[in-house]
Amino acid sequence: MEKSYERLLKNNKQWVENQLALDPTYFEQLAKGQSPEYLWIGCSDSRVPANEITGTKPGEMFVHRNIANMVVHSDMNLLSVLSYAVEVLKVKHIIVCGHYNCGGVIAAMGNKQYGLIDNWLRHIKDVYRMYHAELDAIEDETLRARRFVEVNVMEQVLDLGKTSIVQNAWKNKQDLHVHGWVYDIHDGIIADLDVTCRGIDDLHSIYQFDI
Repeated sequence: MEKSYERLLKNNKQWVENQLALDPTYFEQLAKGQSPEYLWIGCSDSRVPANEITGTKPGEMFVHRNIANMVVHSDMNLLSVLSYAVEVLKVKHIIVCGHYNCGGVIAAMGNKQYGLIDNWLRHIKDVYRMYHAELDAIEDETLRARRFVEVNVMEQVLDLGKTSIVQNAWKNKQDLHVHGWVYDIHDGIIADLDVTCRGIDDLHSIYQFDI
């Protein structure tokens, strides 16, 4: 009997065959390097595959994913990805994409203990605290959760702008824009929240580095 994980290896071989049938030099070209225009910061949710929902091919998008698409200033994993994408790959667009019905966001709305992840959820709870007046006024829990997803994305966009990595890129006149999007699992559509961070002037002065 075939084990479930073995199906993945079989699928991989079939995928390789399909790609080579379309372009015999496909992997040869990929191996030469990458020059993605986009950095995607998304949720780890298995229903939100960045390349698939955006129609981008391997080599076109640099990707970082964590629970609830957070930009945590002490997260060395995120900062390392951001640094490489901005300083080495010279991406032009950083996209923070949340999604409705996000388990991390929903968990952060409650008071249940989950274990180690509680420390991560606290960062999401901090966003709720910032918007508590607006969110608490939404009686429908589903609608409140949807709005929480949106304001969380908005804050992560600003948190990217607060990093020295992004601010130094702006100082050096690098063409870099930060966007906030939300993906709806129910219909597959990505909505642009029309929240962007294009320069240091979009930030409160307390976050502006003297550079």
